Amino acid sequence: MSDSPPTMYAVVSGDRLKMLMERTGTGESITVRELAAAAGVATGTIGGLMSGTQLSVPEDKAKKIAARLGVDLLVLFIPMERAGRTLVPAQPAQQVVI
Repeated sequence: MSDSPPTMYAVVSGDRLKMLMERTGTGESITVRELAAAAGVATGTIGGLMSGTQLSVPEDKAKKIAARLGVDLLVLFIPMERAGRTLVPAQPAQQVVI
């Protein structure tokens, strides 16, 4: 029995994360420290996701971040899968025309 690594989720954009932190689903703002505590990650992880120095987190952490911000997981994250040693989107990104 082999344990497969957790699905990783890449943040759509650091700017979107910042925007959602400024106004969560409840209409209030949340700090990096508060979001990190709610998701069970280091403050550096949240800072890295915002700045782009960290691109992804495991599925359970992504779900906790999205839940605390009051948004659907896919509003903030893209599921990734392994292609050799590289993480790639699980499905091709779809272009949205407005």
